[in-house]
Amino acid sequence: MYDVVLTKEAERFYERAEESLVRRLNRCFERLKENPYYHPNIRRLRGPFDKHYRYRLGDWRVVYRVDEEDQVVVVVIIAHRSQVYQ
Repeated sequence: MYDVVLTKEAERFYERAEESLVRRLNRCFERLKENPYYHPNIRRLRGPFDKHYRYRLGDWRVVYRVDEEDQVVVVVIIAHRSQVYQ
């Protein structure tokens, strides 16, 4: 199993999010702990986000990278789909 760690920016978003979104994020984090590579909502990103993945939660995106050596999933950003890739 992997550990899930949030960056300061992702942590700030998580703390301010509505309760319904927090519940969905918690389920997302549980799935990432089990397998951060395979789920219908997971895609590997390209371009400036090379070596990152995204997990789709409706209109929200969780962008993360995986550190295999330490077995850690680092959540880089949580944002609305219209703002996440800018």
